[in-house]
Amino acid sequence: MGISQKQRILNYLLINKSITTWESYELFGDTRLSDKIYCLKKDGYKFEEEWLENKNRYGEKVRFKKYILKEEQ
Repeated sequence: MGISQKQRILNYLLINKSITTWESYELFGDTRLSDKIYCLKKDGYKFEEEWLENKNRYGEKVRFKKYILKEEQ
């Protein structure tokens, strides 16, 4: 069976401390980061969340979420 997407994302968070929905898609092909974060929260991990803004390829403003793993678990 192999490593799960949730475990891949957790491993990334343990090293990098944060992840955005875009990074999740780019790095892991995962389009449901919020679901993985929800599952990690159920496992006892704590997160801060912030909304970021940028422009898409058409120059339009887009918003996406950044999840930050809290140090104290």
